[in-house]
Amino acid sequence: MSLTWENAREVGEMLFEKYDTLDPLSVRFTDMHKWVLDLEDFVGKASDSNEKRLEAIQMAWYEEWKDEYGK
Repeated sequence: MSLTWENAREVGEMLFEKYDTLDPLSVRFTDMHKWVLDLEDFVGKASDSNEKRLEAIQMAWYEEWKDEYGK
């Protein structure tokens, strides 16, 4: 499965799997950007990222985290 910046839900789920105990709302976008690029199935270009896409990924990740930890 090849993922890009447009696959916010799937990317958020993958970040949750990799960093499951980390509160996604505490993560800086610069760090999250690097982590997304480092995901095994991610094929998007770094230059295609923007704040709106990072926010969508962060919210998808946060939903997974919230479901797991009930916060």
